Amino acid sequence: MSYHETLSLSREEFEELLDHFEERTYDGRTYRHLPDYRRSLERGTALVGGAVVRGFPKIPRTLVLETGVPRQFDETVYVEEKLDGYNVRVVRLDGDVLAFTRSGIVCPFTTAKAQSLLDLDPLFDDYPDLMLCGEMVGPENPYTTHDYPGVDSLAFRAFDVRHRETGASLPVPERRERCAAYDVPQVPFHGSFDPDAGVEPVERVIRDLDERGREGVVMKTRDVSAQLKYTTSATNVDDLTYAFSLPFDYGQPFMFRRVIREAFQSVEWDEADEAARDRAHDLGEAILLSMRETVAEIDDGVAVGEDHTVRGDSEAIAALFDHFRDMGLQLDVTSDRREDGQRVVEFRKRTQKTNDKTRAYLDGKIVRE
Repeated sequence: MSYHETLSLSREEFEELLDHFEERTYDGRTYRHLPDYRRSLERGTALVGGAVVRGFPKIPRTLVLETGVPRQFDETVYVEEKLDGYNVRVVRLDGDVLAFTRSGIVCPFTTAKAQSLLDLDPLFDDYPDLMLCGEMVGPENPYTTHDYPGVDSLAFRAFDVRHRETGASLPVPERRERCAAYDVPQVPFHGSFDPDAGVEPVERVIRDLDERGREGVVMKTRDVSAQLKYTTSATNVDDLTYAFSLPFDYGQPFMFRRVIREAFQSVEWDEADEAARDRAHDLGEAILLSMRETVAEIDDGVAVGEDHTVRGDSEAIAALFDHFRDMGLQLDVTSDRREDGQRVVEFRKRTQKTNDKTRAYLDGKIVRE
């Protein structure tokens, strides 16, 4: 079957979309991936040696639970935790387990980690056409860093299992049973509820997650035909703290969306004036203090950026750095050592816009508004 038939497109439609795919090579294997959403194709869809790896769809967000949930769902809603990590899809092609990032790039480090962290051969032997969708979480990873109890370095948590070519999901209960049967770790499950009975159950979950500094929830129907996400105030503040520490590298829409979420949550939860002022205080500190620290560091001659630690096989880490450099990233290695037979590297991705613009303003560049 040709690519266009597998993707349920006409030959003409596929030929038009093909111009938007980018070509890359991993371990001698050439493939093409779609870095952005185009028509009916999800971002991250990859074409590999005659095989299709579907991208992961966008999940809509609600700012108001009370009205957003019943508008999206008319059947039982399953609630799973949304983890703060980076989205990966793991498949097996021609006997090789490969891990694709959200944009459809095969990440050499993530691929090596998936192979070492998970024993996936039994799953793929029985279900070769499945695609394991999950989050890589933990303090030692090359894309995002966030601490989770029980995760010292890096861990995988599945949140979906889909057919690799069609993108159809396994129903939530079946997926959780299958992953458990094959020892695949999953995101925490927080129960199910009837949206007609009100959103109090999911609100209680979110308040609990907020107190523990967790990210939020993803709500979905049994067959995953509809999904909806909602984040906690804690993660909004953390995101703003991070974004304003690199203010010229994270766009205004990124920051503005999180402030908007805080305003709507404050109103929906009917906060008293004192609680709202506490929320505003937290937001103000996240915005101003993190940016102030960055400006002071650059004023002192320090190059700011995103700090990461990775741990693993030396060859996999070397391949990761080659991968980053091929993408045009500037890396500053601050530590490179061996611990318990593994290579551990601490490095900084230099965020050039924030460094350059902040330095220019400190040197007297005029701001025209």
